[in-house]
Amino acid sequence: MSAGALAERIAERRAGMGDGRAMVGELRRATVLVPFEGGGLWTAEFGGIRWICGFTDEEALARFARARDTGDGQSTARAWEYAVFLGARLLDEIIPAMGVPAGVAVDIGDEDTAMLFPPVRGIVPDDVAVDARDEDGRPGTARADEDGKPDDARGRN
Repeated sequence: MSAGALAERIAERRAGMGDGRAMVGELRRATVLVPFEGGGLWTAEFGGIRWICGFTDEEALARFARARDTGDGQSTARAWEYAVFLGARLLDEIIPAMGVPAGVAVDIGDEDTAMLFPPVRGIVPDDVAVDARDEDGRPGTARADEDGKPDDARGRN
């Protein structure tokens, strides 16, 4: 499936239609463009979660780059390098390797296709999901301290 199909599923979901599971499935099958910044993938911190910033196509990335660089949405002063990942690789390999609660933010800055895919069961592997529980009903230990809060909820990464 194409990134265009992902953008369509996101737009449906934002309009109150569509199936969330189908949208996650589209993310897993789609190619996602992730800019580089400082030698690594571009991420942003929000709400105690590290978000990988990804885009459904070059046009979505270009719109964001123009708005971010100049604020006028018309031009950008630099070239934006990016890598192309299958969404499944971001969710199943990259996020678990980050070592902190992490999700994917798609097309941030686009009114119709922006969507957050948080680190919860059904999106990321259970062992790194912030809502996972162990067999005793306690929060998962992959990313939580003894009180069940993710490490970076206290400002540590």
